[in-house]
Amino acid sequence: MFNDEEDFSLVVDEKTPSKDSLEDIKASIDRYKRRHEQLIQEQQEILILTEQQRETTREFRRRSDRLLQDLEKDQRSYEQQIEDGKAEAVLMQQEEKELLKEIQRVEEALKEEDAQNQHLQQQVEVFTAVPERPVVFVGTKGSNAFQMKSRVVYPMEGGTALVTFEDEVVASRILDMKEHRVALGSECSIALEARRVQLVLPQLVEIDSEVSPRHILISNLPKMETETLLNKLEIHFSKKRHGGGEVEKCELLPDSEDVVITFVESDVARGLTEREHHQVELQRTEQSVRVTPFLNGTITGLQTRVAVCRRTVLLTGIPGVMEPESLLDLLEIHFQRKANGGGEIEAFLYNPPGGRSSALFEGVSAA
Repeated sequence: MFNDEEDFSLVVDEKTPSKDSLEDIKASIDRYKRRHEQLIQEQQEILILTEQQRETTREFRRRSDRLLQDLEKDQRSYEQQIEDGKAEAVLMQQEEKELLKEIQRVEEALKEEDAQNQHLQQQVEVFTAVPERPVVFVGTKGSNAFQMKSRVVYPMEGGTALVTFEDEVVASRILDMKEHRVALGSECSIALEARRVQLVLPQLVEIDSEVSPRHILISNLPKMETETLLNKLEIHFSKKRHGGGEVEKCELLPDSEDVVITFVESDVARGLTEREHHQVELQRTEQSVRVTPFLNGTITGLQTRVAVCRRTVLLTGIPGVMEPESLLDLLEIHFQRKANGGGEIEAFLYNPPGGRSSALFEGVSAA
């Protein structure tokens, strides 16, 4: 490449060139000029192409940057979706666990309900098959509560006495006086203290009963000698052909005169109670007895109250200065006299010092 503006010189021979040689030189110069112009044009085109390629490169770079940004954004979005999916999966697992627990609780509640229903059904069957006994209702009309007669065992300390007066006014007067001096004769006397008698009585009793799988209750029995009756029943209900089994114990209930039989195995009683009426040889003849389920009761709730006996007074501080019978007579005489604040005595129980005794209160009239 050369610049046409630069000076150049031609070296020619000293000989005079020919006309053809000059023409050739001019032609060569023209060719070189055209070639030079062509090279300049190509150089310009190359510059344009280079610039275009640079612009294309920049455009591709911008596109690459945008694509990278989009890819990073998509990656973050994808990762966020994965995290959200994991959190949702954990939440669903927790909900599933809670639902499974709730289902388990419902199933357990249903099982308990079924068991309770079966227990109630069994109780209904038992109550419809209880021994036939006459019952007299003596409650107040319109009342929904049953009255119970109390039986309270009251342990007595040594050197004390219990006095039950016919009139509660007398008992109240003796208590108000509190201290009493009882004459024993020969200018000898003893000092006593009168105290209230407080008893713990049941106010509300809740009993949960269930059918015993090893016991039966036999009723509708004839009057006969107890040992013979028990032997006859044990022999009869121990035989397989009568639906019985090995008997562990046979006993008479004194309050109802019914008999309770306890079997060794737990699959005998139910079959006998389902049949209910059985023919048993008693008093040389076959008699129909009734076999019903036997209930085991457990106290599940007990509420008590402290009651004060209205007609009974506790006397304390009684020394053993003479024979108990003689001292008892003197005490009873003293508390019968109106001058001493006493009155008619219904019962008098004395426990000397060092002695052990208990009083039984039945049908207590308490405040």
